[in-house]
Amino acid sequence: MVSPQMVMYEREFNQITAVCDRLCRESNAKVVFLVDKNGQLIASAGASENMDTTSLASLTAGNVAAIGGLAKLIGEKEFSSLFLEGEHDHIHKSIVGGRVILVVIFDNRSSQGLVRLRVKKASVELSTIFDALMRKIEEPGAGSPFAEITDEDIDNLFND
Repeated sequence: MVSPQMVMYEREFNQITAVCDRLCRESNAKVVFLVDKNGQLIASAGASENMDTTSLASLTAGNVAAIGGLAKLIGEKEFSSLFLEGEHDHIHKSIVGGRVILVVIFDNRSSQGLVRLRVKKASVELSTIFDALMRKIEEPGAGSPFAEITDEDIDNLFND
């Protein structure tokens, strides 16, 4: 089955942002990112102003795809989470609902255990939001900003 194209609505975007903000605060993280599997940044929270978020999102998606290839080679479906430990900063990545990648960057003010605990709770909330969003998208014309646009409207737009 082909997945429908994801359209983000303001209500769901605000819910997603609230979950990311809370996760950042409750896990004492520096930054939280939510990235789709194509490498597009969906939302962020925390001190991201001095980061190249476009590169971070793209590299995250590529890394998760590569790790997915490794998983398949050893007979696993996927690795649902990945922890990277640096000298000062650490990264926890997890796949949420098979759709998006949740990235938490934290330092020694937090711990891997606290981050994992908070990520687990946030993942459930995000899965619920994305499930509802996908149901909304799959309903024919339900709330779609494009529902009332006809082929004739498109032809008229380009014929002017």
